[in-house]
Amino acid sequence: MLHSLYFKLVLVLFLLFIMVGAVLLSVALYTAPMYQQEVSQQLNRDLANYIVKEHVLIEDGRVRQDNLEALFHNVMIINPSLELYLLDPEGRVVAHSLPPERIERRRVSLQPIRRFLADEAHGLIMGDDPGNQRRQNGFTVAPIDYQGDRQGYIYAILGSEKINHVTDVLQRSLIMKWSTVAILGALALAFVAGLLLFFFLMRKLRVLSQAMQEFRQRNLEQGGDGSGRRQGRPLDEIDSMTGTFREMAGRIQSQVNHLREMEALRRELVANVSHDLRTPLASLSGFLETLQLKSDELSDSERQTYLKIAWANAQRLNALVEELFELAKLEANEVQPLREPFSLAELAFDLSHQFQLRARERDIRFDVVADETVPQVSADVGMIERVLANLIDNSFKHTPEHGRIRLQLSARDNNVDVSVSDTGCGIAEEELPQVLQRYYRNGNGDAEGASGSGLGLGLAIASRIVEMHGSELTVASELRRGTEFRFSLPAYPWPAGSCTAIAE
Repeated sequence: MLHSLYFKLVLVLFLLFIMVGAVLLSVALYTAPMYQQEVSQQLNRDLANYIVKEHVLIEDGRVRQDNLEALFHNVMIINPSLELYLLDPEGRVVAHSLPPERIERRRVSLQPIRRFLADEAHGLIMGDDPGNQRRQNGFTVAPIDYQGDRQGYIYAILGSEKINHVTDVLQRSLIMKWSTVAILGALALAFVAGLLLFFFLMRKLRVLSQAMQEFRQRNLEQGGDGSGRRQGRPLDEIDSMTGTFREMAGRIQSQVNHLREMEALRRELVANVSHDLRTPLASLSGFLETLQLKSDELSDSERQTYLKIAWANAQRLNALVEELFELAKLEANEVQPLREPFSLAELAFDLSHQFQLRARERDIRFDVVADETVPQVSADVGMIERVLANLIDNSFKHTPEHGRIRLQLSARDNNVDVSVSDTGCGIAEEELPQVLQRYYRNGNGDAEGASGSGLGLGLAIASRIVEMHGSELTVASELRRGTEFRFSLPAYPWPAGSCTAIAE
């Protein structure tokens, strides 16, 4: 608790408010008497001038004691808080209204006096207080001139010691009380508002922290998408950051799962490659070794038989390696389709001639169905030929004798649908999603490699080529009923009227 971010923020906020409160109280206590003195100075600014005009205090360098004593007496009666001083031109105290023992300063600085007389619009001007050595007070002053010569000044202290005592009492009681209450109340409200704000902010941060902790502590072997609880539309930056983290965690988990799948697939590939390459290699090595060791003992016909078998195994190895390289280049996008218009029907009929001999040898009926309305397509003719050849070859591998294989083309909207179907042994429903995966091997169905003829790359190559043409290779099958592969290609957009011209 003591090390939590919320506690640290609350502590900093509390200390900040204490400092702000102390500063505000100090400013209030300091400015209150200053304000009182400034108001008093402005109200009594002309008092000294009035005294000089109404009383002759110095005449020809001589102090009029009778007038001065009368002035002091009247002032003490009318306003006991007012302290009057008669100063000579150098600021020395010549006479005063206070008892002699009260005087602590015998000379007053003339600089504040000159400022006061020079600028009536100036703010509070503090001057020396002859009655207090350590204090300055507000004052009013007027020069005493006689026949153009400066004779001295009448200097009045507006805040006497009695007034200062009363002001101190008021500060300690009323002003200080209400100012303190007001400041502390305002700070308390601000503090509570700050606590609420921090609470709501920390709640969102706790949600984000909890999501991070869950993601850190989650055992990735347990799966899951790493997104945790879903939230609605983000309300602020913290909500947006939380949502971004959950999305990022989900993507990381998805990538981890994908990497696991790819690792499993890689291990399966290594095992399949080892198995499928080892068999022809062993056969090739065995027959070549036999030819080498027993060359003199073998007849010409036996040598030719051994060489034929060795050659067949070499061709098989070459086909497997070629398929691996071809799929690797397709998946790395090193080969891009060169689209051009061509007749898919003509390609299908030409390709069927390559399989007729194979069909007659196994007594399999192989048909190509395409009507005259099938338009030309825009695709890479070499790649599409490879797709059709792989699909037909896969059907021949898994169609028993007296079976049937059909390659059908049909026009649909702006596309040409292609399907290759057979009456082979079919594929189990639970295995259909994996049929087109790379290196998938199936011991029961139509996936390539079921009969030990390859790594299962033919269908993967066909699927990748179809994807590169913006389509998708799909499969439908029933056990002991047959399998059908389907995909579509975009029809070539002939300009209007061009078909008529070609027909003519």
